[in-house]
Amino acid sequence: MTHSSMSARTVDARRHSGRRAATIAAMTTGLWRAATRAVTLLALALTVATAPAARAPARWPPLVTPMPSPTGPNSSLPQLSTSARGTVLSWVERRGTRAVLRFAERRGAGWSSPRTVASGDDWFVNWADVPSVVLLDDGTMAAHWLQKNGDSRYAYDVRLSHSGDDGRTWTPSFTPHHDGTRTEHGFASLFQMPGLGLGLVWLDGRATSEPGAHDATHAPSGGAMTIRSSTYDRGWRQVSDEPVDLRVCDCCPTAAAVTSDGPIVAFRNRTEDEVRDIHVSRLEAGRWTTPVAVHDDGWKIAACPVNGPMLGARGRAVAVAWFTAVGDVGHAYVAFSGDAGRTFGAPVRLDDHASLGRVDVELLPDGSAVASWIELTESKATLMIRGVRADGTRLAAVPVAPLDGSRAAGVPRLALHGEQLTLAWTHHQDGVPMVRTATAVLAR
Repeated sequence: MTHSSMSARTVDARRHSGRRAATIAAMTTGLWRAATRAVTLLALALTVATAPAARAPARWPPLVTPMPSPTGPNSSLPQLSTSARGTVLSWVERRGTRAVLRFAERRGAGWSSPRTVASGDDWFVNWADVPSVVLLDDGTMAAHWLQKNGDSRYAYDVRLSHSGDDGRTWTPSFTPHHDGTRTEHGFASLFQMPGLGLGLVWLDGRATSEPGAHDATHAPSGGAMTIRSSTYDRGWRQVSDEPVDLRVCDCCPTAAAVTSDGPIVAFRNRTEDEVRDIHVSRLEAGRWTTPVAVHDDGWKIAACPVNGPMLGARGRAVAVAWFTAVGDVGHAYVAFSGDAGRTFGAPVRLDDHASLGRVDVELLPDGSAVASWIELTESKATLMIRGVRADGTRLAAVPVAPLDGSRAAGVPRLALHGEQLTLAWTHHQDGVPMVRTATAVLAR
């Protein structure tokens, strides 16, 4: 998601103009001088009155209010995306053995009537590998889901489809990868590629030693999980398909955002000695840069923690949130970049006690961030949000909802459109899952 920031250059220009006017006035009559001063003062007053309110800090804490969800029973796997038009919520409903991808758009205080993207009996449905629906700049909607391609548990493909009529009808699905291997292809992140159409990244297991293998030993006959990227033009012609990193964690979600310098992606890297820290790569002059660590956590773990990062971007400002458990204690963090993700500042801890991670983050117009995570205190899990200033100042943590601390709770979501913050998560009632939503106004 891209955001444009507003400038205060108008203030400097008018002040300069005011000084020049004062010089001229000194050579004229007292009446002209008084009139000129009055006009100058009025211009300055109007400049202050009309200065971009977006640069003012958001009030904190916000009031989180439940809003009726467009979903029904047996719904889960919420995902949120935003565009200039608003916020889109997608989710998966289970109808016996059949999985159905549905979506609704936020309109005013509520949601539109749900529409169906696709359904199938052969889908790969997983609490962490979540389908999505996004709205592109030209009004086209794009969606992805996961379809099994073999007998192995983790053998599945990313399937894409698009709609030119607001989601009433959808094209036959297709894949962004063409290796034909019965291995894992998932954890996709979709975004608007500047000047083109859809961009996406996904985890690609074509080089793994066994079909659908996770955390394989990677003997000489095999290889590691990779992250790949693809781009489509506005006519849906695939114009790129290339690797971003050739060794990454096997089942941690990816994240993508778009800065004024171009796209940035975040993922959990994996070294030969099993250090799995969060890395980012930027698309620069048509090529992905060498991935660099957001912070040297040094988390060494011999298995995938299934806990990916999230990104928020606005202009050249970037915020990244992530989970780590160095010392076997889980914590959630956020860090800021002012140079489109080339470098990041010191991490700021989000949780007060411990965390299960499953983070999300949005960057606000004033340069601060609002992040969500699952707080863990003894046996209690709670979805929380917190504001964090760009200088590292932590604002009060705000509880949103109690959660089942198991994987059944899935990954809660957070999205910002204008001053409206939308949250979505999976609630369980008598063992039946249902996606719930809430809202908060980040007034200034």
